[in-house]
Amino acid sequence: MATLQNSSIVCSSSSSSSSWDRRRGIVRATLNVPRRTKNISLSGLRSKGIVEELELPDFTDRKLSPININTFKRNDNNCHDPLVIAKLYAILEAVADRVEMHKNIGEQRNNWNSLLLTSINALTLAAAAMTGMAATSAIGGGAPVAALKLSSTLMYLSATWMLTIINKIQPSQLVEEQRNAARLFKQLHNQIQTIIEMGNPATSDVKEMMEKVLALDKAYPLPLLGAMLKKFPANVEPAMWWPEQRRRQAKGLDGKKGWNGWNGKLEEEMREIIGVIRKKDKADYLRLGGKALKLNKFLAISGPVLTGLAALGSAFVGSPNHGSWAVVLGVVAGALASVVNTFEQGMQVGMVFEMYRSNAGFFELMEESMESNLIEKDTGRRENGELFEMKVALQLGRSLSQLRDLATSSSCKEEEEIEEFASKLF
Repeated sequence: MATLQNSSIVCSSSSSSSSWDRRRGIVRATLNVPRRTKNISLSGLRSKGIVEELELPDFTDRKLSPININTFKRNDNNCHDPLVIAKLYAILEAVADRVEMHKNIGEQRNNWNSLLLTSINALTLAAAAMTGMAATSAIGGGAPVAALKLSSTLMYLSATWMLTIINKIQPSQLVEEQRNAARLFKQLHNQIQTIIEMGNPATSDVKEMMEKVLALDKAYPLPLLGAMLKKFPANVEPAMWWPEQRRRQAKGLDGKKGWNGWNGKLEEEMREIIGVIRKKDKADYLRLGGKALKLNKFLAISGPVLTGLAALGSAFVGSPNHGSWAVVLGVVAGALASVVNTFEQGMQVGMVFEMYRSNAGFFELMEESMESNLIEKDTGRRENGELFEMKVALQLGRSLSQLRDLATSSSCKEEEEIEEFASKLF
């Protein structure tokens, strides 16, 4: 009876205190477990299979409270961060827009190349014909001869001005730049999609993709004024469309640290392939690019010079002191100018130079990628070795066995004896 009375007193006092708290506007939910409950036997519960792994926390300890706000934090690395995903999708949309921009502008500049080639050749040949007609009519003199001379001179001067502009901007080379930019932005678009689909993107991925977008914008600018690449550089250098190679974050495919697919044999294989790429493939494309650049320079200067001389000759047609050489200069120089322009713009020599430069850049990127992996001493921070070897083989158009045979054969030969190129694609 005494125990019941005490219990009733405790219950009444607790209920009164709770009602007092509610009147003060404070809602408190407390769970009071007497210390005597610690000695309660749970043997009956443990005998049932449903609660075999049930663990009861000690409610008297605040640090082990079942309502812990830390449990709502994202501790699982496989969970998606909505902000990171949103940023990647924003970059994805910008990249898709750049693909369309470079594609459309590339088509426009390709039209420039064909239209300007046709227009300049038409002007030049028409001016040469007028010069010949003026020479045959010079005996009679008069207004018709003066009109023919003036028309041919103006047409030659117009062709000279147009040739100077077209040779300065090199539309065929611009078209090749836009093609490369569209292809590389598509490649970047696919990389971002792969990161999103594989899951667990990080903030470092967002930063890396942003840097790649900006590096591509710098390597292949859209505007002509102020940002156009030099079409006649002093030295031929590989095209650079990637950001600086940075230290990698540890991202093993299986989440474990270790050799990450790398061993001494694979490292030696990559070093041999780097040597072949540097000595054969990249060097050869830089050499060919240098020849294409010299030829393009010669043609770009010759065209305006020939049309300028033709304009000078047409102006002196019919002159008693300079009649003979003026006719020859006006007709022959105009014909040669059309031939030079057709060869330069029709054969797209500037595009060939840009193609060689971008191919050299492709091998430069492969070389830097392999070196950055080899320089990293912590193999856990490298890209997975087996995956990286497969990527290198695909980029060079080889199977894994052919790639290993190339490394073996190059290690057994001196630098002067290496004849095989690393790439079988181009």
